Amino acid sequence: MIGMKNYLNAYVDRRMKFVVEEWNLSRGSDIDDFTSRLDAIGQEIPRLKAFGHAASGKLTELENRARRLKERV
Repeated sequence: MIGMKNYLNAYVDRRMKFVVEEWNLSRGSDIDDFTSRLDAIGQEIPRLKAFGHAASGKLTELENRARRLKERV
């Protein structure tokens, strides 16, 4: 059985990059800066909320204009 264990270990060592990608595993470098990336995303939330509200208002305005145009026809 030791031969099989060594074979499997060597196989995994050779294919580790593909295993990580295929199984969507995180690497140490991905986790190291996780909190800073999370903070950056958190800082974007207010800007994105404001954009969402502005876009919603603009969309409502455009829908009202389209409705009025349809009524004229």
